Amino acid sequence: MSALRLAHVLIEEKLAACVQVLAHMHSVYRWENKIEQAEESMLIAKTDTLHFEALRKRVCGLHPYATPEVIAHPIVYADPKYLEWLFLQLA
Repeated sequence: MSALRLAHVLIEEKLAACVQVLAHMHSVYRWENKIEQAEESMLIAKTDTLHFEALRKRVCGLHPYATPEVIAHPIVYADPKYLEWLFLQLA
């Protein structure tokens, strides 16, 4: 599944309020004891703690990698109007 299609699924299913797709990144990593490199895309999905687990499961179910990177970054501070918008999108 393409990164853009995955982004659309997360928005359509209200698992994220916004998904940014950063395409054409070059990753170098160790996998099964070998150094690999690949061109990848990164998705930054804006969601809340109530939707994170469902989002994680959906990404893992659709992603072609056996172990996709799905991590959460806490919001330390955000503009109150932005948070209001975010929560409205997930309702």
